[in-house]
Amino acid sequence: MPLINIVIVLVVVGAALWAINNYIPMAPPIKTILNVVVVIVVCLWLLQVFGIVGSIHDITVK
Repeated sequence: MPLINIVIVLVVVGAALWAINNYIPMAPPIKTILNVVVVIVVCLWLLQVFGIVGSIHDITVK
């Protein structure tokens, strides 16, 4: 995946998260949970894109 595509995805996700945090009224704990989940998902995606972590589909929880 080209680096420009990664940057574009990060900017879009960041802008969407910023818009949700600023314009959609919700309780602060829900905003915190949403922010943490988005950051974890983006970090896992980046690790997968750069080849540090294998496919997410291969991970099993027992």
